[in-house]
Amino acid sequence: MLLQKFKTTFAENLLPLYGKEETLQLFYLLCEAFLGFSRVDISLNFNYLLDQKQLKKFEDALERLLKHEPIQYVIGTTFFYGNTFSVTPHTLIPRPETEELVDWVVRDTTGKSVQILDIGTGSGCIAISIAKNLPLTTVSAIDFSAKALKIARQNALSNNASINFIKKDILVQNKLDDVYDIVISNPPYVRELEKKEMSANVLDFEPDSALFVSDNDPLIFYRKIAQLIVNTYTNSHNKCTLYYEINEYLAEETTEMLQQLDFHSIELKKDFRGKPRMLKAFFQ
Repeated sequence: MLLQKFKTTFAENLLPLYGKEETLQLFYLLCEAFLGFSRVDISLNFNYLLDQKQLKKFEDALERLLKHEPIQYVIGTTFFYGNTFSVTPHTLIPRPETEELVDWVVRDTTGKSVQILDIGTGSGCIAISIAKNLPLTTVSAIDFSAKALKIARQNALSNNASINFIKKDILVQNKLDDVYDIVISNPPYVRELEKKEMSANVLDFEPDSALFVSDNDPLIFYRKIAQLIVNTYTNSHNKCTLYYEINEYLAEETTEMLQQLDFHSIELKKDFRGKPRMLKAFFQ
C-alpha cells in the first residue's frame, strides 16, 4: 500500500476520535517511529510503497489508537527534557509539567556537587534528566515496581546516565537509607473523584498505582516522604531541599502539612497553564 493511501485510511478512522490536528500529529509520529521519516520526508514520499511488514505495523498501530491507547505506548517511546525514553504500561507517561519540575531543580542546582534522590521514579525520566544535566550530582532513584525499574534501568543505559536504582516501598519505611541534599518526587496524587475529568487513554492504559490515591487520604505519599525526611534528618546537622509535583487542587493542604512537620520557606510554582503544580520546601 502507498503511504498516501494509508494516510487517507488513517484519517478516515481517527478523525472522529481525535480531530484533524491531533490525527495528523499521530500520523507524523508513526512515520517517524516506523520509517524514520521527518515531516519533510513524508511530504516528499507520499508514493512510498509500504511493504507487508511495515503495513502490518501501521495497521496494528491504527487498531490500538482506535482503542484510545496512548501513542507513547504504541511506539514505545516518548520525548522528555531533550531525551528519548522508553515507556510501557508499567510506567507513567511523563508530562510537560514534570519537565518544569526537573528544570526547576536543574536551575537551582547547576554547578553544585550534591546527592539527589528521586522517589517513585517510574520510567526514570526525572532522575536521568537530572543526572545528564547536572554532571556533578550523584543521583539515586526509588520505585516499588520491579517492572518499572527494569524500564528505568534500560533508559539510564540508553541515555548514558549513571543512576543508583533501589527497589523499595516507601510506605513501609521509617527512614531514608542515606542522607541526600535534595529529594524530588512526583508521587501518585489524583483522587478517585477526579477520574471523571480524565480521558480514556489515561484511565484505561496508564498504571493506576502511579496515578491514583484514595479520596480519604490524598496526601498519603507526600506526608510519608516528608516524614521520612524528618525521621532521617532530625538530630543531625544535615539539611534537605524537597521538590514535589503536586495536585493543583491540594496546594494549600500540601503546604499546611509540610509546615506542621517543620518544613520552612515553602514556595509554590505555577506550571505553563498557570496552575500551582510544583512546590519547594526546606527542612532544617
